[in-house]
Amino acid sequence: MGRVTRVIVVLDVDSTLIQQEVVDLLAEHAGVGAQVAAVTESAMRGELDFAASLARRVALLEGLPDSVFEEVGARITVTPGVPELIAAVHGAGGAVAAVSGGFRQVLDPLARRLGLDRWRANDLGVDRGRLTGRVEGPVIDAEAKRAALEEWAAELGARTTVAIGDGANDLLMMGAADLSIAFAAKPAVRARADVVLPGPSMRPVLALLGVDQALVSR
Repeated sequence: MGRVTRVIVVLDVDSTLIQQEVVDLLAEHAGVGAQVAAVTESAMRGELDFAASLARRVALLEGLPDSVFEEVGARITVTPGVPELIAAVHGAGGAVAAVSGGFRQVLDPLARRLGLDRWRANDLGVDRGRLTGRVEGPVIDAEAKRAALEEWAAELGARTTVAIGDGANDLLMMGAADLSIAFAAKPAVRARADVVLPGPSMRPVLALLGVDQALVSR
């Protein structure tokens, strides 16, 4: 039987676990920042759903060399307090996971470095060292985020689930959690969350969960 954990904390990635939006960093490298921003704005106006907006933005990245993942990864800044949160939750017998509408090629090395227990993100197509402009496999949308939280909680036997996010794509996951935390979030997310944190640090989450940074050394 696998390890049973007291709590699982599942974080969104872009502008939550990290301070950047990875698709914007990739778009800068491709020289299509304005075009990607326009698609994002269209989605925010409700003209495109997440899957359609993701497909349009990823299409604009076609032809980028796959070396861009390492270059973008070097520019990522982990949100203050995240390492302490992970260590304290682990020290208290819990698990920490991340699920992203972004891309696994960037999340994979970051998740391993941070010591996350589970993570999931979209898979960018690559052929002969170049981005194909397509997403391979299932799209990680709002429903997929909720499914990930429920799957991991069942797998680990978590008694309590916590979801932390900032955007509309996080709302289903947050609604399925025992405790939902809006972190530096959009107004609609703040309105539906159990707890609202303005950022820029995750350290207040330790107190909310009843875990202490002193657990790091145990």
